[in-house]
Amino acid sequence: MNDTATPEGAYTVLTFTMDEGVMARAAIGLVVLATDQTLEHEWRQIIDLPGVAFFEARLYNSPDITPANLAEMEKDITAAVELIVPDVPLQVVAFGCTSGSIVIGEEQVARRIREARPGAAVTTPITGAVAGLKALGAQRVALITPYVQSVNQLFQTHLQACGLQVSRVGTFNHANDNEVARIDAASLRAAILATGGHGDVDAVFVSCTSLRMATLIRGVEQELGKPVIASNSAMAWHALRLAGVHDALPQFGRLFEI
Repeated sequence: MNDTATPEGAYTVLTFTMDEGVMARAAIGLVVLATDQTLEHEWRQIIDLPGVAFFEARLYNSPDITPANLAEMEKDITAAVELIVPDVPLQVVAFGCTSGSIVIGEEQVARRIREARPGAAVTTPITGAVAGLKALGAQRVALITPYVQSVNQLFQTHLQACGLQVSRVGTFNHANDNEVARIDAASLRAAILATGGHGDVDAVFVSCTSLRMATLIRGVEQELGKPVIASNSAMAWHALRLAGVHDALPQFGRLFEI
């Protein structure tokens, strides 16, 4: 072991200057469910913009997607938000659960987030989806989900209360979030084309942050001839717009051209 002290004059305190770091344009907070395998992966693809950063924290949840289990998450939202870069101002905080946002309520989710971040704008997948569908001029929606009927019914009621008509529902009828993340692109494409290809449908909404949709949307929109939006991309679009970032990203679908 070398105990030799640094020679006098060889130890220098350096001066430095600072810039705005990775968030020169916007800083966005994201709450991700403990079981989610997809949301962060897709947001890294979408929010790949100079000067735009997102920072996330995880929140415990049960992999069994039921209304009761979804409601249980509310008590942990504020604590999760408090862990997101605590000393960094965030323009927007996004809560990454579509069904949980409906069960808990969008306003209640926002209230819990603002207990930790009182100045932040708030979005959720359903908030972004409704804003996106309206921005696209869609009224009649085909809803595709992985959920069981008790959760699907809540979605229909919520979308209708937002002024949208749910013309068609297609469901994979599966309650395990760990397995929902493994539903493949061929299954999603077939579901979108079959459910959305009717004359009473203006646009398709594929719900659930676990479903891998970000890179599928553009191609399936071209096949279908109608807009397609999904939980992760709709929430990313809405978070960016709320943060004042209006870059067009057409590779992720028609919504990102607005």
